[in-house]
Amino acid sequence: MSLKKINPTKTKTWKLLEDHFSKINSAEIKDLIKTNSSNNYKISWENFIVDISKNRLDDKALSLLFQLARECDIEGAILKQFNGEVINETENRAVLHTAIRTDGNEKILLDNNDLVPSIIQTRRKIQEFTDNVISEKIKGSANKAFTDIVNIGIGGSDLGPVMVVEALKHYSSRLKTHFVSNVDGDHVLEVLKDLNPETTLFVIVSKTFTTQETISNASTIKNWLVSSLGEESIIKHFAAVSTNQKEIQNFGINPDFVFPMNDWVGGRFSLWSSVGLSISLAVGYENFEKLLLGANKMDKHFRTSSLEKNIPIVLSLISIWYNNFFKCETEAVIPYTQYLSRLPAYLQQAIMESNGKSVDRSGKKIPYQTGSIVWGDTGTNSQHAFFQLIHQGTKLIPCDFIGFNKPLYKNNTQHDKLMSNFFAQTEALMMGKTKLEVENELTNSGFSKENLTFLTPFKVFEGNKPTNTLLINKLTPENLGSLIAMYEHKIFVQGVIWNIFSYDQWGVELGKQLASKVLKEIENKSIGNHDPSTEFLLNEYLSKN
Repeated sequence: MSLKKINPTKTKTWKLLEDHFSKINSAEIKDLIKTNSSNNYKISWENFIVDISKNRLDDKALSLLFQLARECDIEGAILKQFNGEVINETENRAVLHTAIRTDGNEKILLDNNDLVPSIIQTRRKIQEFTDNVISEKIKGSANKAFTDIVNIGIGGSDLGPVMVVEALKHYSSRLKTHFVSNVDGDHVLEVLKDLNPETTLFVIVSKTFTTQETISNASTIKNWLVSSLGEESIIKHFAAVSTNQKEIQNFGINPDFVFPMNDWVGGRFSLWSSVGLSISLAVGYENFEKLLLGANKMDKHFRTSSLEKNIPIVLSLISIWYNNFFKCETEAVIPYTQYLSRLPAYLQQAIMESNGKSVDRSGKKIPYQTGSIVWGDTGTNSQHAFFQLIHQGTKLIPCDFIGFNKPLYKNNTQHDKLMSNFFAQTEALMMGKTKLEVENELTNSGFSKENLTFLTPFKVFEGNKPTNTLLINKLTPENLGSLIAMYEHKIFVQGVIWNIFSYDQWGVELGKQLASKVLKEIENKSIGNHDPSTEFLLNEYLSKN
């Protein structure tokens, strides 16, 4: 059975939320935090503490948001997803990326077939391949051990692996890992220029083995390799994650170096699958398996916890509160560790490709806001960049702050400084600085009355800026897996409540189709019918090439 088709704005709870919002929309967080029931705003789970108390929410608003989730049948939707029902209706697919990180102690049925044995079999193949490459049992055509891995993919075949490899750099194997994604030839050539063909292994990740960017880059790399080592080197230096056996064979890849994909795992949720082969090579299979374990633990938390203590559900409802009632269009993700520098970019695809929809599950135009615009950077870098806008700009931007109790290096003497900023920023965003506080500060600094009067309005912070705080014990593979899975489930809950299909992405197709047409015109130097602007630009390009 498919997901229920419920317009959230037509529910009884939505009307109650609108009425309540009109009463508390200007309430101060610093006042609410004193009167709200503190137990409702903190969740402790495994190595995570999630504090939502610095939000423009009161107990009644929170209670109504949980009521909205129930009225939109979130519990039934969760059951349908995990049971392998066809909830991705427009592509007639189940959505079972959660199955890929199974602990192996359960049956997961799809069309009455248990998926677990094949999942474990693929996992063992990833483990064997990883161990053999790292231990130098598998070598290149010149009988030299591999020193470098290049992942060739785009979208979900790139963003997830590159984010995780960067996040787990502390746990790296002896292999250096590189990523090629953009069809821009300068990108691939920049990566290749410092690599030794004799010691480099390439992993092509493309479900269809026809993705323009990926196959273009793979072909360029293939030519580069063959020019140095000859045609016979291909079978030793390429692996593939794909389903297109014919094209893989035509490319010349060793069948033993080919890993499967499943149509019930969407690209942007696929890093847990064979798409994560580069992750396994980069950090070792044991750490890759810990990543899966952490995600599986979050899956169980999401499936079994009450709505009120369910981290993904709570965070998704808060986002809906700001998106649909405060009309916030963006939300920022600020990880206070350099290792998570690629997390905002990863979440941009995961969230905006999933929930950037304007048609509901009945095919009707949506009259309310859906997917948030997601952005961010690491702290403290972001404090010296865009925090000015968050603190004193005209836009309300809810933020997720992600911090860790313990650093990864024992001799890291700067962690307390980092975390002092982490805690101070959320407090500063909430509390702000009043006109009186500014005046007293300037007076005590010896400013004249004239300068004081001039400067005061520029130094006032209105505060009341909302934040969620995620405090995690340490950045381990397991905790990272839980964090990523948390955001995945948050996406799902929002999609259910917004009455949209989160697991298709038709919006990426139109530009790709037009690009194929334009490419032929460029190659033939014959411009077809376009709008005047595009015709001008194409002619300008052709005149220079």
